[in-house]
Amino acid sequence: MSQPGAKTYAFAKQDGLAVTAYPGDGCMLLAMDLEQPPRPGFAGFAIRRVAPDGKAEWLPNRLNFVKALSPDTAPERHVWTPSNEAPFAKFRWIDFPSRPQPGRYRYEVSAMRRRADGKFEALQSVSLALPLEAEKYRNFGFGFTRGYLSSQAYATEFKNAPVRPGGRKTLEFDTGSFAKRYAWLGYSARRMVFDFLDEAIRTGGATLDLFAYDLDEPDFVRGLVRLKKRLRAFLDDARLHTAPSSLEPKACRMLVASAGTENIRRGHFRRFAHDKVMVLRVNGTPVKVLTGSANFSVRGLYVQANNVLVFDDAEVAKLYAQAFDEAFDDPSKVQAAFSRAQIAAKWFDLDRAGLPGCGFCFSPHRDADISLHRVADAIRGAKSSVMFAIMSIGRSGGPVMDCVRGLDKLKVFSYGVTQDSASLKIFPPGSDKGLAMPFDYLDTKVPKPFVKEWRGGPGQVVHHKFVVVDFNAQDAAVFTGSSNLASGGETSNGDNLVAIRDRGVACAYAIEAVRLLDHYHFRHVWKTGTRTRPLILSVEKRNGRYWWEPYFDIRDVHYRDRLTFSRMQEES
Repeated sequence: MSQPGAKTYAFAKQDGLAVTAYPGDGCMLLAMDLEQPPRPGFAGFAIRRVAPDGKAEWLPNRLNFVKALSPDTAPERHVWTPSNEAPFAKFRWIDFPSRPQPGRYRYEVSAMRRRADGKFEALQSVSLALPLEAEKYRNFGFGFTRGYLSSQAYATEFKNAPVRPGGRKTLEFDTGSFAKRYAWLGYSARRMVFDFLDEAIRTGGATLDLFAYDLDEPDFVRGLVRLKKRLRAFLDDARLHTAPSSLEPKACRMLVASAGTENIRRGHFRRFAHDKVMVLRVNGTPVKVLTGSANFSVRGLYVQANNVLVFDDAEVAKLYAQAFDEAFDDPSKVQAAFSRAQIAAKWFDLDRAGLPGCGFCFSPHRDADISLHRVADAIRGAKSSVMFAIMSIGRSGGPVMDCVRGLDKLKVFSYGVTQDSASLKIFPPGSDKGLAMPFDYLDTKVPKPFVKEWRGGPGQVVHHKFVVVDFNAQDAAVFTGSSNLASGGETSNGDNLVAIRDRGVACAYAIEAVRLLDHYHFRHVWKTGTRTRPLILSVEKRNGRYWWEPYFDIRDVHYRDRLTFSRMQEES
């Protein structure tokens, strides 16, 4: 496997306090550990961030020791408190600066005790520094959307402003007034999509092949139009993309007018043309490809949680070009022919300079096991952890879904999030029954500390399709792409599945799973607070235990949580 060089994490230890820092996509997961169980009075951890520009601040906590919060709490009592005055009562924390800077961030982490007089003192402290991004490969990159349209952050930053004009949906609006919202919501995934398209537009001798499922992002469609006859596109023709109310027919007509009828195809495989792919060719030779879970649509980039991958490598691009040509050359035969083609018959594994170790599989297949058994085997063989963010697991079948639904039976740490219709389910460690949280409780039933949120319209919000196995081990693996990881899709849809064996990439995807789950889990916990049992920090025992005791009880899942994140699995 190709290696970019340095470590994909940082570690510091002093006086019995150890901290491991994992960089993600513009964020940092900090995992704390203590050699010995704390003594009474232990309050948690204070974290001070020093940005590359020298600005220092204590990370804030929603909770504190003074003001108890419940769904009945008055809004003016909902305050953020610096963590040196309200330490985090958790053994890990994700820092997501609102405007990340390039360069190294320094984190100073202290284990804090609350004295009898209410003041706080540091028992131990450590410091470590690294950039807010996973290590980069020369010819590979990945990124995420924020997936935070339904959030207090968006409500605060943009006052729940919509992501398209009101009234009948259209492609023909000026996106200038939406630019800041789009950049914030689309985050790095959006930048990667538009950078790729811009490269195709400005590169002499370049052509672009496009697989699109949903297609209604106005600037993206306008960029495709600029390519004129340098564009070839295979567009899905499912009912939701041909209905009078959908925008895809309009986008198709615009592309036919600019690229010509011979360059634009509409069709499907047995069910959907579900890929979200761009292949860049220069003078006819495939050189670069973009793939992932994000549709080229307003929802795909600005409402949903999604990911994007770019491979700047001729061998990878050649595989995707072969899949595109197989579909584009004769759409009338693709329903029957593609699954028999060589490109759909197996995994294609590559070990190339400038790339992580990776494999690619293209569907539909004659047998779903061609693609899914590798994923299922990895889950069953997990040594320490399995994390996931999958659009839906409720009614889907196949070996991967069976494994995910049975994670509570494996002796590993598992963490995940999925969405079915109007509710989102989170799977905390050790749970085989997700906690269901209807989205409407911050839309119509708003607890007073919160402000009203916009749910972004009907449809999926968690649209990811990824599984991470043993994220902090040397043989860590990520499986992602456009595939929904279910047998039905693998035998019926035009899709692609990517396997990446790299610890840095796996850490970033694991952080994304944790980020989403923790975000929605806190909302769930807040909703369940009551006047008699409000949310408040305390160093006193509750129900006979200090807050930190479960993290040192080998029978408790919190113990596994602490060890999973704080201890890297190095080579023996």
